[in-house]
Order: sequence, then structure tokens, then C-alpha cells
Amino acid sequence: MRPGEIAVEEVSRRFVVRARDTHTLKELLVARGRTRAQEVWALREVSLAVAPGEAVGLVGRNGSGKSTLLRLIAGIIKPTAGRVETGGRIGSLLELGAGFHPDFTGRENVELNGALQGLSRARIRERFDEIVGFAELEHAIDRPVRTYSTGMTMRLGFAIAAFLEADVLLLDEVFAVGDESFQRKCFGVIASFKERGGTILFVSHDASAVERLCDRAVLLRDGSLAFDGPVHEAITRYRRALADETETPSANGRGPAATGEARFAAARLVASDRTPRDRFVAGEGFGLHLTIEGASCAPILHVEVRDAAGLLVAEERLETIELGGTSSEGELALELTVPSSPLQFGRFEVTLALLGEDGRLLDRLPRGLPLLVYPDGESRGLVRLEGTWRRGAKEASG
Repeated sequence: MRPGEIAVEEVSRRFVVRARDTHTLKELLVARGRTRAQEVWALREVSLAVAPGEAVGLVGRNGSGKSTLLRLIAGIIKPTAGRVETGGRIGSLLELGAGFHPDFTGRENVELNGALQGLSRARIRERFDEIVGFAELEHAIDRPVRTYSTGMTMRLGFAIAAFLEADVLLLDEVFAVGDESFQRKCFGVIASFKERGGTILFVSHDASAVERLCDRAVLLRDGSLAFDGPVHEAITRYRRALADETETPSANGRGPAATGEARFAAARLVASDRTPRDRFVAGEGFGLHLTIEGASCAPILHVEVRDAAGLLVAEERLETIELGGTSSEGELALELTVPSSPLQFGRFEVTLALLGEDGRLLDRLPRGLPLLVYPDGESRGLVRLEGTWRRGAKEASG
């Protein structure tokens, strides 16, 4: 197998869980019949192939099997069924402080981790200053790790995983701890590792981090592989699954917090000729047509446009009373016209909600309206820089 290559074939992993461990005869007799073991399948028949140099994100809900899969690939645990093979040396940061001895100093833990990865003392010494400098622990490297803060432990763990010449880097929520400066440094090191041809498996709930770092993404659901493909599509499916779970309809058919006093009867995106469409070229005009019914008073319309990573791109609040409110039948038709879209490129989602004057939720669309924008040339970025250039007067110096 080539260095950096990963093969996971029909892998399943079962854990045996007991409600309570018993340590004495008395505990065993008292808890008799209440400590029956249960089988929990963390993974079921998962297959995954990663080529050398690929960066793959693992996304899914807590308990979907992401961390278990990383631990199988790292060789920390063995599969119950199936086969896992990895080529080359593995660097991993799967848990804060994992592999550290709390009573050893930072220096001793660096040497220990390097030795466990098969590096000679001479090679560890060559990279030592680089590791300590990245972790910013020059002042504390000879102190016991138990005296480190959470951020210090994370920095040292990441530095060891990233700088000790691995072919595969396994990262589990590595950006969950640390300030913005540390996160930028991490991205720089990971990007450099990727450029050198290293393979990356990255678990994170931060969709924007997955999109920036990964070439493709794998969605796990209840221990099974639900999707393997483009990052945008994997994250969209993940968010859709979360929305389906958190927005379970109540008895009146609306979201759990919605009163139903007003509701969306229809909502769609349209082209300039008023035909329904959800795909546009950058700069092309489009519209949003809505029909609201059942409103006894004029509701407030809340519109959000978010990108595939969930980043808020635009927001609009409209007090419908300004447009005359609802008709005598309690119906209101609204049209938003955007003559020239400022969006340059990407997948977006338009979410809609109706609010009362006191801010209570009346209704919301269970799913956002998809909006796909194609670039019109060589321009880059999220939005178009609209404006007119002219030759200006020379600025006075002084």
C-alpha cells in the first residue's frame, strides 16, 4: 500500500456497554439483573477509499461514528468485522491530551510521542524547536503537562501531530479549542502538509472549516455511510437532516415554536420573466414571490440568505403593514425584485419566517429555498463589487 493511502472495507465496530460496573460481591448481588450488557454498533459496513494527498472531511451528528472511524484508521481499536489498512506513518490528534503523560514534561512527551511514531532521537531533536515554537511553549516546555491549560495542551498536541513527518494526519475537532490566531496557524500548517502530498482526515462540526480544508466529504448517519462526494453536497445533506430532526411538525403542522396565526401558502424564486427558477448567472436579476394567508394582523417578514457553510450573506426584515397589510380575506401576496444579483458564485439558501409584533414566531418554511449562482467570467469571491470607476483628482499630500 502506498504511503498516505487509506482503505476501509465493509468495516463494522461493536461495543458492549453495561449500565454500571460492579467491583464487589455486594454490588453484584444488589445490582443483579440490572447490569445486563447491551450491544452498541458504532459502525456498520462502512467502506471508504482515500488516495494519497486527499483531504477528506467526516461530517455527521454526534454519535454517528466519526470518531470511531478515525480510531480504527489510527489503529487504536480493531474492527469487529471488515478490514482497515493505512500506508505510511500516521499522525493523529483525536482527543485533547491523548497520548500525553500528565506527570511528564512537555519535552518528555514530545520525545515519547516521536519514539512511538518510530522516529530516532536525532530526528526528534531536529524538529523539536519547530514544534515548541509553533505551540508557543518555550516558557513551559520543561513543566509537567498537568500544569498546562487546555489551550496549551491542544497546541502541543497539534504541533506533535503535524510536525513529526506523518503521511496521514487524523484530526478530530482540532479547532474546537483555541483562539483565532491559533486556528489560522493550524490552517497554515495543514495547508503546507497538504501541499507536500500528505493525506488528511478531518472531523469537525464547523462546516466552513471542512469546506476550506477538504476536497471531498463523507456523511455518516447512525453508523452507516450516507453520502461520499462533493463537500457542498455532503454539508447540505447534513444540514437538511438536522433541520428534519429539529423542526418536527407539531399538531397544527407548523414548527414546534410557531403559533400558526399566519402561514406561508406559497414561496418561490423566479427569473426576470417570472418563471420559477433557482439557478442564475452572476449579475442576473431574480425575484422572490410569496403568498401569506391566515394573518389577522400584518406580520413581519424575515428573510435570510446563507451560503452552504451557514454563513449569513444577507438579511431583510419587512413590516408588511408598510405595504398595506393583508386583504379582507387574510391573504397577502408579496414580490421582491432584485434587478442585478450581487452574488458572484456559490450555493445559497433563502430562509423565510413570519414574526408577530412582539417577536413571536408565527410560521417558517421547513426548508430554505435553494439558490445556485454561476460565475459569469473569471471573477472570484462571494459577491460582486458593483460600482463605477472614474479618474479622480490627485490627493493633496501633507
